[in-house]
Amino acid sequence: MKKVRMKKDLTQGSVTGNMLLFAAPMILGNLLQQFYNIADTLIVGQFLGSGALAAVGSAYTLMTFLTSILIGMCMGSGALFSYYFGKKEEQKMKDSMRLSFLLTGGVTLLLNLLVMALRRPILRILQVPEELTEMMHTYIWIIFLGIFFVFLYNYFAYLLRAVGNSVVPLYFLGSTALLNVVLDLVFVTLCSWGIAGAAAATVIAQAVSGLGLMAYTWIREPQLRFDLRPFTPEKGAAAEILRFSFSSSVQQSVMNFGILMIQGLVNSFGAEVMAAFAAAVKIDSFAYMPAQEFGNAFSLFISQNHGAGEKGRVREGMRSAVKISMLFCIFISLLVFLFAPYLMLLFISPEETGIIAIGSGYLRVEGAFYCGIGILFLLYGYYRGINRPEMSLVLTVISLGTRVLLAYILAPLPQIGVPGIWSAIPIGWILADVTGILYLRRLEGSSM
Repeated sequence: MKKVRMKKDLTQGSVTGNMLLFAAPMILGNLLQQFYNIADTLIVGQFLGSGALAAVGSAYTLMTFLTSILIGMCMGSGALFSYYFGKKEEQKMKDSMRLSFLLTGGVTLLLNLLVMALRRPILRILQVPEELTEMMHTYIWIIFLGIFFVFLYNYFAYLLRAVGNSVVPLYFLGSTALLNVVLDLVFVTLCSWGIAGAAAATVIAQAVSGLGLMAYTWIREPQLRFDLRPFTPEKGAAAEILRFSFSSSVQQSVMNFGILMIQGLVNSFGAEVMAAFAAAVKIDSFAYMPAQEFGNAFSLFISQNHGAGEKGRVREGMRSAVKISMLFCIFISLLVFLFAPYLMLLFISPEETGIIAIGSGYLRVEGAFYCGIGILFLLYGYYRGINRPEMSLVLTVISLGTRVLLAYILAPLPQIGVPGIWSAIPIGWILADVTGILYLRRLEGSSM
């Protein structure tokens, strides 16, 4: 069997330099992926009004939760691909690729069927106001027609990244992000298709990126081709792919399920708070997304070096990653805290002063604590990289459990109200950070 062609050897050369060069396309790519959703929100908010903005924002939270299940599976599988790649165990990598594709593809189809069958009961559970129900129903019905394309893009993106190629996925996201914006403007403003047009634009862009990246991998990377005929994997391969894919999937889905529960609490405060939350969450996600994606790149760096037995590079990588992430988080915290009202104006008309004030309050609370989530993303990546994905799940449960519990305790109190929802989030980050760091010190102590 031919060896997989190396794009960037993360086990050789400068630790910091290689990590940054590998992470940069992933960061930019994920920012562009967020741009898909921000384009919908911005155009819908400016051209269709705050009601449509609230509907899209609430639907986005549901969509993020459900797609996080399959994206988490792709992420976990990518860590395992990278580990086998670093160890040069090519047959195990090949078996894992096939098993992961079949498993994640099957889960994707199941999710699609469930959402289509249960979308109206789901909206009732989310306490969506009656005046927004039909808009959300329309948006969800269309957007989930494209869920299989989300799977295809993420599967092949994580496969390519596992072997050191973080650039090609960026090319496809860049071109389709531009396509998404153009189609949004055409469908919403020229064709007057309303919220359905925004959803259709996203689905078409997702189809182009997913099918395009699959075709690229199949044509340009023959070493990464695999067939889906019955085969007998090496002993333990199925158990490993299940462990990695489901641990990361549960971690991602637990994280987004907590956010979904918060969305239900936000919805109970009415359309104005929903609209503010919808816009502020987009800004918030965009602000800390580089730290999140740097954590994912860091995880693949750790996986390759852990597989290759490079313990010194693993330790040096952790020290370097902490410095890089903290510098970025401090900088972005200052920007978000200082310019929160102006950022809200990207999505909200100036006359909507109440919505702007609520959203600015959210951003200033979250923005003051981005270092907390930056550390948490590195801990997630580190534990996936050293083959302890279950610990990432534990940290997620601590973070989200704290957030949801405190939000539901504080928000109903008349003297606190909605700000209690915002305050619960950084408290959850900090508790998870403390737990993850203490466990890391325990691991280091036991290995001495």
